Amino acid sequence: MPAGQKLKTLRNTRNITGREVEQASRRIADAKGDKRFCISNGWLAQLENGVSEPSICKLFSLSVIYHANFLDLVRLYDVDVDDKEKYEIVADPYLTQIVSDNNDGRNGALFGSSNQCAPPATSLMPQLQDCMPGIICARLGLHEFTMYPMIRPAAFLQIDTNQNKLTPVAWRTEYERPIFFIELRQAYTCGWCELQGNQLLVIPHPSSHESVRRFTYLREAEIVGRVISYSTPCIDRESQSSEATKKSKAVHARSISKIDSEV
Repeated sequence: MPAGQKLKTLRNTRNITGREVEQASRRIADAKGDKRFCISNGWLAQLENGVSEPSICKLFSLSVIYHANFLDLVRLYDVDVDDKEKYEIVADPYLTQIVSDNNDGRNGALFGSSNQCAPPATSLMPQLQDCMPGIICARLGLHEFTMYPMIRPAAFLQIDTNQNKLTPVAWRTEYERPIFFIELRQAYTCGWCELQGNQLLVIPHPSSHESVRRFTYLREAEIVGRVISYSTPCIDRESQSSEATKKSKAVHARSISKIDSEV
């Protein structure tokens, strides 16, 4: 059912006429000293017929008049404030972020867990916390090359926050060396770590060509936890984009060549 029809149904359920909505909204607008909160009877008819969409001020007035939750009315127009963190990743894919529990988890199988306890690729799910307390998920930004090519940009990580201290661990290969997820105050990164006095060293993969970074431990950087699992792309996004561009140019060149030959 369209949003306008739902608002009409809500009004009828409350047994409120369009004229009463107008009168009530005028009182709200007068009290606030802002005519944007006023809803005319004619405009309300347009709204309910889907001709118009409400401003945030008018939607507030309707929520008051209908005794409805404002956010529930906002959701009628496919805007859910609970999706904020989900779309932060979409808005800024270059930023490494911890992901929340507001997504659908459709890519959880990437981590190789059972369906019952599998974490989603884009969120931290409550059932994962129940099965594995202290486990959170994160997504690497498109500019995060610290562990490249072992862990590529856009990879999804499983992090055990119970393992947030640097302790001596015997390792033989780079795959056994503990990788940690680090908070850098307004940013995140992941990498191998060493503690030298009060300096936390974030050590990159030797093939990444990144430099070792030093931070004052706890003041500038803090270990969130150990990376215990990751799902990483096999092909760099840049490579995929480059290949697609080459194919597109090749198709375009063939089309031009065909047109020239016909001419």
